[in-house]
Amino acid sequence: MNMERALVITSTDKGFSDIAEMLRAHSVIDITYVRSGGEGRRLLLERLFDLVIISSPLSDETGENLARQIAVSGVSQVILAVKSDLYDSVSAACEKDSVLTIAKPINNDIFRQVLSIAKTMRTWLVKVRSENEDLKQKIDNIRIIDRAKSILISSTRMSEHEAHRHIEKMAMDTRTSKRKVSERIIHDYENGP
Repeated sequence: MNMERALVITSTDKGFSDIAEMLRAHSVIDITYVRSGGEGRRLLLERLFDLVIISSPLSDETGENLARQIAVSGVSQVILAVKSDLYDSVSAACEKDSVLTIAKPINNDIFRQVLSIAKTMRTWLVKVRSENEDLKQKIDNIRIIDRAKSILISSTRMSEHEAHRHIEKMAMDTRTSKRKVSERIIHDYENGP
C-alpha cells in the first residue's frame, strides 16, 4: 500500500522543503503543508491523510501531543521529527501510541527506513480495520437473524431449529440473504398485516 497523501506540519519553509523532497523521492506526490498544530488539527477534520509528518517544535506547540492524538485516532501514520537531544525521551513517551519518532537533522537513509515502517504499519492497520468491519457486519447479521428467529418462535411456536430452517429456506427460495429475509420478518411482524 502506498502513502499517497501526506500532511507536513512544520514551522519553517526550509523544513517543509527538505521533507517534501524526501517524500517525493519515495513516490509521495500529494503533499500538503501547514505551519502550526492548530492549522494541522483543522485540516485533519476536513481531509484524510495517509501520513502526517510533524517537525517539532511547532510555532504554537511542541507537536508531541498532536502526534499522539493523530496516531491514537488510527486514521493516519505519524512520524514525529524532534531535536536529537530530545529523541530518547520523546520516542519513549510516544511509542505506546504508535508514533514513529526520528531525530533531526533527518538523515535520508533513516527517513527511508522509517517511511517503510510507516507503510507497513498502514497496510497492517487497513487490513485489521477491514477484518474488524467484516466481524462487525457478521455480528450484526447474527443479531438480526436471531431477532427474526425469536419472533418466529414466539409468534408461530416454531422451535429454534425450525425457525432457523425457515429463514434459510426463504433465503434460498427468494435468492437473497438470510439477513434480508430476517429484516423482512422483523418488519412484517412489527408492523402487522
